[in-house]
Amino acid sequence: MAEEQTQPKDGYIIDFISGQQVKASPEEVEATQVFSKILVEDYGYPKTQIQTRPQFHVKVRPSDTKKEYPVDIAVFSDTEKTDDTVFLIVECKKKNRKDGRTQLENYLTLSKANLGVWFNGEERFYLLKQNTDDGRVLFKDIPNIPKYGERLEDIGAIKRKELIVTHNLKSTFKAIRNYLAANAIGATRDEVLAQQLINLIFCKIFDERFTAPESIVRFRVGLNESNADVRGRIEKLFSDVKAKYHEVFTKEDVINLDDNSIAYIVGEMQNYCLIDAERDVLADAFETFIDHALKGGQGQFFTPRNVVKMMVEILDPDDNDMVIDPACGSGGFIIESLRYIWNKIITRYREMGWSDTAILEEKIDVANKCIRGIDKDYFLSKIAKSYMAIMGDGKGGVFCEDSLERPENWGERTRQKIHFGEFSVVLTNPPFGSKIPVTGEDKLKQFDLAHKWKNKKGTNDWEKMKLADKEAPQILFIERCYQLLKFGGRMAIVLPDGIFGNNLLGYIRKFLLQKGRVLAT
Repeated sequence: MAEEQTQPKDGYIIDFISGQQVKASPEEVEATQVFSKILVEDYGYPKTQIQTRPQFHVKVRPSDTKKEYPVDIAVFSDTEKTDDTVFLIVECKKKNRKDGRTQLENYLTLSKANLGVWFNGEERFYLLKQNTDDGRVLFKDIPNIPKYGERLEDIGAIKRKELIVTHNLKSTFKAIRNYLAANAIGATRDEVLAQQLINLIFCKIFDERFTAPESIVRFRVGLNESNADVRGRIEKLFSDVKAKYHEVFTKEDVINLDDNSIAYIVGEMQNYCLIDAERDVLADAFETFIDHALKGGQGQFFTPRNVVKMMVEILDPDDNDMVIDPACGSGGFIIESLRYIWNKIITRYREMGWSDTAILEEKIDVANKCIRGIDKDYFLSKIAKSYMAIMGDGKGGVFCEDSLERPENWGERTRQKIHFGEFSVVLTNPPFGSKIPVTGEDKLKQFDLAHKWKNKKGTNDWEKMKLADKEAPQILFIERCYQLLKFGGRMAIVLPDGIFGNNLLGYIRKFLLQKGRVLAT
């Protein structure tokens, strides 16, 4: 029976399986405890058939009678947990450790277990032990391990209704990212890898939404299926995705990962249901992956989440607001605004007795009607669209355009969905810097702030002079945000300190005060 512990002593944690106090070593915290939870919560194995403490031991050599090798995690086919019923061994390492495959193979060779997992908190692989007729022991990499009650041959034969909701997506996405960084052929840049993962996530979402509960999913890889066959099925699925999600993908979008990488990603994700996952869980996992691709070039700066949350809370949007970020980047402000509005909707309509289905329909309607984003970077706008789709919907409100361009030069769909004076909430963190100036007379003359300004000495009066040859984008974004804002609207914008303290920029402060009330800086 597990020991009941409420508060471990310093330097110790409570083991998830046994309830015993164990030293909080990096290996224990980063890997052993994490995968113990995955075995129980995602694969469904009962704690009574898992052993972590005291550790199960296997032989070092065939003649070893003491069984000197301690195993990090052992899984058994019954609750007796004997040498004859062990079938899965997990070897855990601390983060950044890459060794241990040979160690795991030795554990499997000298025990009755035929399945093995190696895990370091961020990477993992799965092994199947195979005994040949001539007495040799071989090891085969497999796409996953069976869930509780499944057979080996059931891996990949998953009905839509059998997909599970998980709390462990972050570790899965970390494993995928690290596998691709080390093994993907051809596509090696983080931006390219992120785009490829987006393609496959959409395949997974599409498959979940359009597969009947009793039908086998298409997003799968079986134990004895060739990686080439997996690729063929996923490419057909992606063709359906492009036809359905034309706001996100073009005909030119392709899955160009190698066969092994596709099979690995599918194997890692195939058991999970993404569309039913908690939105914060899915968002965190997605951000974990794409973070490597968002480097902040071209004046881009990605706003810390706590700052985004604070700004959204101050403006307090609801489902009567129209919200826009005209420099939305990867979608931080529009995602947080949507989440904030959704929380209000859930609270309000649950109190009114609405069903979960009715509330979901309302949430999707709000996402489509109330949220807009623009970014001129194609990759970032696609990330934002994908992020919105993963959250639930609203992908059709994100556009790849230059917000500072004349609106009549935007694409037709953008012109249909975004108009000056329409938005009650504007939230943005525009690109900064004198090194990326906006130029071109036709573009600049849209803006009062693109002119030279002269201060009347000894006063707070400023006189507009001739049009400048160039202007920093953050200054023009101030005026563009006001142009988008309706009368009585609210705006929050991230700006450099100089806007508020540099004497030469006093005309900007005067502009701000003429347009409305400045509540905080």
